[in-house]
Amino acid sequence: MGQAIFWSNVGIDVQTGLGAAITLVSISKAATGVAKYSGAVDPNVGDIILMAAQGMYQVDKRLFRIANVNPATKTFELENEDTSTYDSLVAGSFQVVTFGASFATVQGVNVSGGDPEFADVTTIHDNVRKRVPTIVSPLSFGMDNIFDLADPGFVECNKAYKAKSMRAVRLRFGTGAKMLLLGYVAAAGVPTGQAQGVVQTKVSIEAQNMPTVYPN
Repeated sequence: MGQAIFWSNVGIDVQTGLGAAITLVSISKAATGVAKYSGAVDPNVGDIILMAAQGMYQVDKRLFRIANVNPATKTFELENEDTSTYDSLVAGSFQVVTFGASFATVQGVNVSGGDPEFADVTTIHDNVRKRVPTIVSPLSFGMDNIFDLADPGFVECNKAYKAKSMRAVRLRFGTGAKMLLLGYVAAAGVPTGQAQGVVQTKVSIEAQNMPTVYPN
């Protein structure tokens, strides 16, 4: 049995900056995907990058930690990402993400979405209805926060909410595990609660692709 993870000693970081876009030349289809890039700027091992990819939709609008950066060959690995069955890259770029703000007021976390939608493929020859999965609903990541509009994480999410822009979010668990996702943010700063309870405000992020999870 693996090590249990608890909702304690958890960090939630929010993007405060994005580096200049660097052109992607290719991404291999392998047990660990290798990306080739061009340009004068090289990323660093351990950087978290945001991908924009045409064709290889499986990595588009996702965040990855990179490893084995080789400035001589202009390549790096998408850490732990098996791209063997992914579609081919047509064009793309990546940007290095800066996580410069963290939440300090989150009291509860709830997640929904990720459920498949189905298309009916039943024929007149069947006596049991048959359905096949098509797309999945977006992952929605919600937080109940103590009402503190100066919380650094909330401030960044509120900026994104007002601008209708996306933000990268990183969860850090006490065991070292991490989850990365990119999404549109709802953070209006409206107080909620009940009699004699702490005043809270809700923040939610609707992911634009699958989250990326690392064990450490």
